[in-house]
Amino acid sequence: MIIDPNNLSPRETYAYLSGAVAPRPICFASTVDAEGNVNLSPFSFFNVVSGDPPLLAFSPLLSGRDGSPKDTLNNVRAVPEVTINIVNHAIVEQMSLTSTAYPSGVNEFEKAALTQVQGEVVKPPLVAESPVSFECKVDQILTLGDGPMGGSLIIARVVRIHVHKDLFDEQGVMDIRALDLVGRMGGADYIRAIPEALFEIPKPVRSLGIGIDGLPPYIRNSTVLTGNNLGRLGNVERLPTAEEISKLAGNPGVKEALTGGLEQRHRLAQAYLERGETELALTVLMA
Repeated sequence: MIIDPNNLSPRETYAYLSGAVAPRPICFASTVDAEGNVNLSPFSFFNVVSGDPPLLAFSPLLSGRDGSPKDTLNNVRAVPEVTINIVNHAIVEQMSLTSTAYPSGVNEFEKAALTQVQGEVVKPPLVAESPVSFECKVDQILTLGDGPMGGSLIIARVVRIHVHKDLFDEQGVMDIRALDLVGRMGGADYIRAIPEALFEIPKPVRSLGIGIDGLPPYIRNSTVLTGNNLGRLGNVERLPTAEEISKLAGNPGVKEALTGGLEQRHRLAQAYLERGETELALTVLMA
């Protein structure tokens, strides 16, 4: 099915975009107007866009009804400062409440019973309940569309970072599992990053994987191994030597697989891959 967005309404296009590009991290953007009135709004069109300089970006959409700008956009144009506060599961319902279209001048901190904390550098307050908050100076505001559902990209430079102390492990590293983050899906759906939902993939940052095309044809053309399985195998820096295969072939599971057919061997290799035992998987496949 091929869809031309020119044949859709802005809301219909938005439904495809927000449904497919997910899960998305969620932030609270806290801003003030020229008179100092505070506004707090949630955004899931949000992400980190640079490490040096440290930049975050989020996109307030214009009203789908009349194309009018949100208070957040008006505020950062008047006072180019913002605090960006990460939303986790503990405050996700309060976050949802602040998305209500309250009149200008209404303080969403009060509506959602969230606590304002003054930062060190910028005027807009932090959300005390947020696990991580960033004080930011607005670097750029890019206008991306001027009609209903049109966006503006606000690029904000981080000048201070606030992290709750109980999020650090014994080594002083921030524990991402303790953050208990949530993500925005399409419609009214969200997702929670609970430990059971997390999984690790070896990152090829300091290594040069051989790639799936570097695997023998009888492995990469397997009718059993999935694309994920092949991706894990392609992440190895080299294929095992005959000596290494011989040494690992003494494993009881490998011995049993060698007496069976090709499919049995590939299924055993798949089981090893799913347990993170890549060397044994390759041994089963290549012995």
